[in-house]
Amino acid sequence: MVIIGFLLAALVGISLGLIGSGGSILTVPILVYVMGVDPILATAYSLFIVGSTALVGGVQSAIQKRVDFKTVLIFGIPSIAAVYATRLWLVPLIPAEIVSIGGLVITKSIALMLLFAVVMILASVSMIRPSKKTITDDSAPMVYNYPMILLEGAVVGILTGLVGAGGGFLIIPALVLLAKMPMKLAVGTSLFIIAAKSLIGFTGDLQGAQVIDWKLLLTFTSFAVIGIFGGIILSKKIPGEKLKKAFGWFVLVMGIYIIIKELFFPTGGGH
Repeated sequence: MVIIGFLLAALVGISLGLIGSGGSILTVPILVYVMGVDPILATAYSLFIVGSTALVGGVQSAIQKRVDFKTVLIFGIPSIAAVYATRLWLVPLIPAEIVSIGGLVITKSIALMLLFAVVMILASVSMIRPSKKTITDDSAPMVYNYPMILLEGAVVGILTGLVGAGGGFLIIPALVLLAKMPMKLAVGTSLFIIAAKSLIGFTGDLQGAQVIDWKLLLTFTSFAVIGIFGGIILSKKIPGEKLKKAFGWFVLVMGIYIIIKELFFPTGGGH
């Protein structure tokens, strides 16, 4: 199962390299259901894995001059602060047993997996829907809606802190709509934002009482990083839009599966 988990880690990287987002949404389910990691710990591991792979992609984008560092700061600062605070203070505050409805007990682990499943379904919808062909003038000056960018940054940061997903599917539309940013620039910029907030958020966990299995974490991350290079090579041969839609359907099925499993069969899988 561990070998399967590492092979799936490579797939996470491949999908990130191919479509620029979405791959990180599979990291937590792989860690929990395939590798038997506790869901709360899995969200922490996911921050490190997602952050490291996004950093590799972000550096590549920066070399190609596809990163706007001013936006990284404007969007990144509230996002980083929110994810760090969420991991250090909010997650430990969530009670071990949240609610009991009849015979169903919603524990902290189940609640986080259910929230993650909802995020997966929202992400899948944004991937399945055909992207609007927006014409953006690359030479036009970017107009910043500062209050909205700051608010969106904080919201994405809290969500990242809770479920361990990079949030690229939320950041990219925000940059295109709120900063009037061209799509290719938005993808590169979002990778840097994801990398910064995920890795700094992970340091919030290092100050907690959780024991980190560094061997597992670094091996998983290595496979994901190898995968991202494979994805970049494949992206030149496979049309991204078709792949994005197929991946969206897969993420949707996974999200529904997690909801059914956590509500009706809440045993094993790291609980």
